[in-house]
Amino acid sequence: MYAGVFSVKDYIEERAVEIADYIIETKATVRQTAKKFGISKSTVHKDCTDRLQQINPSMARAVRSVLDINKQERHIRGGMATREKYLHFGE
Repeated sequence: MYAGVFSVKDYIEERAVEIADYIIETKATVRQTAKKFGISKSTVHKDCTDRLQQINPSMARAVRSVLDINKQERHIRGGMATREKYLHFGE
């Protein structure tokens, strides 16, 4: 392959690393990350678990720890959103 041309595999690997950097730096959720990069939540998850594990295992572990914390806090965020919804329900 000649310089300046990326294969699809290169693009996917580069995207996986960019997504991982974003999640680690911002502590973003899968949903926030998907919106930021214009991809599906499934793609974010696949990049961060399967693909990143092959590319950079230590980065994959760092992302996993952020996602695990987000998952633990998910019920709290959901409860707050429901509370807000019903606080403004009668207005």
